[in-house]
Amino acid sequence: MTGDHAQPPISRRTVLRTGAAIGTASLGLTTAGVTAAQNEVQEPDYGDWFGNVGNYDSTVDERGSDEVTITVGSSANGGAYGFDPAAIHVDPGTTIVWEWSGDGGSHNVVAEDGSFESELTEEAGHTFEYTVEAEGIITYACSPHKSLGMKGTIAVGDVETVTVETASEGESEADDSEDGIDYDGWFENVDNFEETVDERGSDEVTITVGADGNKGHYAFDPPAVRVDPGTTIVWEWASDGPSYNVVENEGRFASDLTGEGGHTFEQTVEDRGIVKYVCSLYERMGMRGAVVVGSPDADGGYSRSDLLTLGGGLGLVGALVSVFAAGTTSKSGQSAESGR
Repeated sequence: MTGDHAQPPISRRTVLRTGAAIGTASLGLTTAGVTAAQNEVQEPDYGDWFGNVGNYDSTVDERGSDEVTITVGSSANGGAYGFDPAAIHVDPGTTIVWEWSGDGGSHNVVAEDGSFESELTEEAGHTFEYTVEAEGIITYACSPHKSLGMKGTIAVGDVETVTVETASEGESEADDSEDGIDYDGWFENVDNFEETVDERGSDEVTITVGADGNKGHYAFDPPAVRVDPGTTIVWEWASDGPSYNVVENEGRFASDLTGEGGHTFEQTVEDRGIVKYVCSLYERMGMRGAVVVGSPDADGGYSRSDLLTLGGGLGLVGALVSVFAAGTTSKSGQSAESGR
């Protein structure tokens, strides 16, 4: 759907998380999501260009500036694989200066329409300049890291816009609006995440490793499940092929790295909370998952008021039971490795 040409400056979107979610990030625990009030803003129509770009938040309005600098190799997309800002709006005649951070290996800047291309370099402080003249939207990428989400855009002058909804300032935006579980942005670049599959009542739940998703076989299926304490999670490799592993986000457990079809890895979850995990090789591609154990806001779990009380971050490890402390064991009865 295409809206009218933008008249006011494009708003910069800000999504503020609650202190509770921030304070418990190191433990991988979150509270139930808060339904965000919605504001409608106009954004240039980028189509699906930013579909796998983790650091695209909104378009930064730089109209009125003669020169705009964009960092190449900013922290994004699972490493130093971002342009910062990812999207800008400028006037015709503006000079764009890309400046290399020196992080993330060698990068370049290549326009999709072939209008400009920089050299491929990892030199910190290196710059590349291009002056935009014609109105329209320029899409560009780093060719070695395009598949990881290292993409950018320049909206020049008067361009077509679309209406998008954003969270009001001060509100939290949940990843999963249907069941209200707030994963705190964990599934931002996971294209096969739609909702949390409710498996409460099951003694054992199987998750496929190497399922179709994220532009290849780079997914866990289902990526998010909800289970009761005491449930055994079985990760099963889909087929012979690339090597995958299953690594808990805080290092409390890790499977072997293997490409053997039918290989399994098991963990029994005991304590309430949200367990986040990845395939270490393909996390950047969106190969992430989560297990919600019980109801974090139920009796004996993690209530919102408790987390807010302890949300400053000091003494959290001593005050809260970590997701897998002592209670999480493998099928063989061995305790999961704790801490990194």
